[in-house]
Amino acid sequence: MLSCNDHRNLLAWYDTHQRELPWRNTNDPWAILLSEILLQQTQVSRGMVYWKRMIEAFPTIESMATSEVDAVLKAWEGAGYYSRARRLHALSRQVMLPSDQGGFDGALPKNYEDLLSLPGIGPYTAAAVASIAFGQPVACVDGNIRRVMARHTAQPDPAPKAVQAWADSSLTSERPGDWNQALMELGATVCTPRRVKCGGCPIQSTCKGRHEPELFPTPKKSRVKAISMLAVVEIAGDGRPVLHQRPLSGMFAGLWGPLYHEANSMTPDQDWLVCGTVEHLLSHRKLSVHVFLKTTDVPPLGTLRSTVAISSLDEKVLAMAAKHQHAAQKREGVPQRAKQVNAETVAWS
Repeated sequence: MLSCNDHRNLLAWYDTHQRELPWRNTNDPWAILLSEILLQQTQVSRGMVYWKRMIEAFPTIESMATSEVDAVLKAWEGAGYYSRARRLHALSRQVMLPSDQGGFDGALPKNYEDLLSLPGIGPYTAAAVASIAFGQPVACVDGNIRRVMARHTAQPDPAPKAVQAWADSSLTSERPGDWNQALMELGATVCTPRRVKCGGCPIQSTCKGRHEPELFPTPKKSRVKAISMLAVVEIAGDGRPVLHQRPLSGMFAGLWGPLYHEANSMTPDQDWLVCGTVEHLLSHRKLSVHVFLKTTDVPPLGTLRSTVAISSLDEKVLAMAAKHQHAAQKREGVPQRAKQVNAETVAWS
C-alpha cells in the first residue's frame, strides 16, 4: 500500500520529470487511444515517429473509418504487429456506427466497459484511455506497473489479480490519468528492469525491495520458436517485384510480399537462383527465410512498391533477391542450382 506521502511525492515527481511526449499535449481521446495502441509493442522513441505519421494520415476516427484497411496498413508500415492496425481500423468503423447498430454515434466511448467492448482493446488500454482521456478513476496495469508493485512489496512473482488489487488501492481519484502515467513513467525511467535508479525514486522510503531491486520480479523465460520458410521472388520485366497480398488472418495478414511456402512442402526449381537466408526475429519466433529468385516465365509488370504495405521481413527478402539478380546479370552466367531445404513446416495462415 502506498502512503499519502507516496502519492504526493510521485505526482510531484511526475509533474517535474515526465518525458515530453506529443500525446501528452492533447486532450483528444482519439490521439490518446492511438498512442496507447502503438505503444503496446513499440518503443516510445519509435512510437513517436509512427504516432505522428498516423495522426497526420488519420486525424479523426471518421477519417480512418472511411478509409480502406490497406490505407491504414500502409500508414502503419514499419511499426510491426500489424494486427493492431487492422483492429484499430475495425474499431473506428464500429465507433462510427449508430448506437442502435452496436456503435457509438461517432464518438469514442468514455467509460471502461464500453471501451473494452471495442476491437483490439484489452483491460490495460481501456483503463488507460478512460483515465487519461476522460478522467475516469480506473487503475492501469502494464509491465512497468507490475515491476514497480513487485519491488515495492518485495514479491518475486505477483499474480495478475494481486497487481491489479495493488493498483486499484493505490489509485487517486483526483488525477487518475496522471497517476497511472506517473506509475508507468516511474517504471519506464527509474524502476527499470536493470540499472535501477533507486536514488531518484520518489517512493523509495516505503519500498521493501529497494536494497535488492533486481530480484523483483523474477524474470520470465520466453520461448522462441525457430521456423524456416522458403520465399520465391519474381522480378517482372519492368524491374518491379511481383507482390501478392496475404489473407486478412495469419502472419503478416493483409500485407504484400513475395510468395512464401512451407520449407519442406516443395522442392525448389533447379533454375531458381539461390540468394541466401534472411534471419528475422519476432516476439516469440525466429524466422529463417531461404530466398530464391525465379528467373524464368516472369510477368511483364510488377507491383509498384510505394502503393502497398509490406513488412520489414519482406524488405530484407526483396533486397537480397534484387542484389543477386544484379550480380547475375553482370556475370551473365548460369544461376546456381537450387538445393533442397530441410526445415520445420510452417504455414502462413
